[in-house]
Amino acid sequence: MSNIAYFPKAPVVDDRPGKRERTKVANRQAILDAAREVFGELGYDAATVRDIIRRTGLASGTFYNYYKSKEEVFDALADDGARRFRPLLRVEVEKAVDFESFLRGAITAYFVFVATEQETWRLNRPAGEPIPQARATPEIVAVFDQVREGFAKVLELEHAPAVDLDYLTAACIAVAREVSDKMLERRPVDTAGAADFAVKLILGGLPALPKL
Repeated sequence: MSNIAYFPKAPVVDDRPGKRERTKVANRQAILDAAREVFGELGYDAATVRDIIRRTGLASGTFYNYYKSKEEVFDALADDGARRFRPLLRVEVEKAVDFESFLRGAITAYFVFVATEQETWRLNRPAGEPIPQARATPEIVAVFDQVREGFAKVLELEHAPAVDLDYLTAACIAVAREVSDKMLERRPVDTAGAADFAVKLILGGLPALPKL
C-alpha cells in the first residue's frame, strides 16, 4: 500500500442492508489473516494477541469483540481449515470403492492439505515447536461425521461385519493427526511416505509396517 497521505473525503453513507454484518465478516477475516501471518513468522508460542492486533490495524477493543485469546483465534483458523478441507474429503467419499481406497485417499488428501497449509509456519517457526491441537470446533466435528459417513459407505460396499463406527473413525483420525504432526517436523516433508505408513499401520498393525 502507498504511504502517500490523502486529504480526507466526506464519509460515504452505505444504506444497503447488511452493512453491519459485512463489517463483522471483514473484521473477522482480517484477524484470521493477521493471525496466520503472525503465527507463521513468530511461531505460535511466541506470538501474542498484541502482535495480531497490530497486524490487523483494528482497535484492540474490536479484536476482543470477536476473540478473547490467541487460543480462540487458533481454533477459528482450524475451523476455517476444516471447512476448506471438507470438499476434498467429499471427493474421496464419493470415489471410494472399498475401505483401503477411502482410507488411503482421505489420509493422503489430508496430509497434502496440512503440508500446504503449514508451509509458511513450518519454514519459519522455531525448531521443535509443537503444533497445538484445536478443540472440537463445528467444522472439525463435521469432518469427523464425514469420515464416519465414508467408512459406513465402504464397509457396506464390502459387506463387512458391523463395527463401532465412532471408535473406528476416532482411531483413524487420531493416527492421521499424530503422524501428520511428525511429518511436518521433518525435512523434507514426505506426504506420500507418511500416508503410506499411516494406512499400513491401520490396515495391518505392526507386522505390516515397512522395515527400516
